[in-house]
Amino acid sequence: MRQKRSYGRVLVVSTLVGCLEVALTAAVVLVHVRTQPPPDTPSDWADIGGSLIALTPLVGFVSFLLTLVFVLPAVALVDLLSRGLGGRTAWWAAPPAVAALLAAPVLIFATYNDAETGDTLVFWASATASLSLGVVVALPRGEGLLRRVALWGTALVVGTGVCGALGLAVGLLPAYEPPRIGPETMTGSWFDQTGNTLVFTPDGRVTASGVGVHRPGDHPDDPSRRCSGSGTWSYGPGRDVWSQEVRVEIPECHWQAWGVDGTAGEPRIRQEIGGPGSGRLYRLRKA
Repeated sequence: MRQKRSYGRVLVVSTLVGCLEVALTAAVVLVHVRTQPPPDTPSDWADIGGSLIALTPLVGFVSFLLTLVFVLPAVALVDLLSRGLGGRTAWWAAPPAVAALLAAPVLIFATYNDAETGDTLVFWASATASLSLGVVVALPRGEGLLRRVALWGTALVVGTGVCGALGLAVGLLPAYEPPRIGPETMTGSWFDQTGNTLVFTPDGRVTASGVGVHRPGDHPDDPSRRCSGSGTWSYGPGRDVWSQEVRVEIPECHWQAWGVDGTAGEPRIRQEIGGPGSGRLYRLRKA
């Protein structure tokens, strides 16, 4: 005789799976961030860590609600179908059951917010996959399920973070590096977020129009001074991609050498606001 289903255990197990999915996503995102250009404002990892800890109860509560509204009914539907098939657990029925339960609220939300059809379908598929995992994991009736899910789930999250860090350290994952540019890349217009420009010409001339000027002693939150004028420029390849620089000499403007970041498809030149090590960046990107 089959063990009677404990829907209380299903609720706990699926809620835990939801929390572990969020933790796994956070680990993947943190590794992915290391493969991308740095933001204009440096990340405060202590503040981010504190926020993640503070959000843990909210994540648990949302996971609990989603389990209550979608996972438990989906498990009940799977059980009903399994009884019709002679008692064999219909694992394959979990995604269709979840998708059917999600269809109405997703459609109402998309219609109310005038969402694009493609975005709606992607969200529907992602939510179905995430919640279906909670259904499938919670379906077994044997003892010790909660302990196994907690141990294996935690191991997966920690293992993902460790493997990602090791992959970045040894070069298996593409840690971010600025693109290698040259004088030919510099030719043309470069502009900041408000449309001010530096225009470089092949003959070594440059024209500035309202470009910000930041001195090493400036506070990162101080408004920048704007500068316009004409002068010359030169590109230094440096020892590697991290040390390449662009020097702009304009009598009215006094800049340190511009560093390089961005990507090959969208190269950028940058100044540090507040001096080296501040982490705050002022960028111009190629038009």
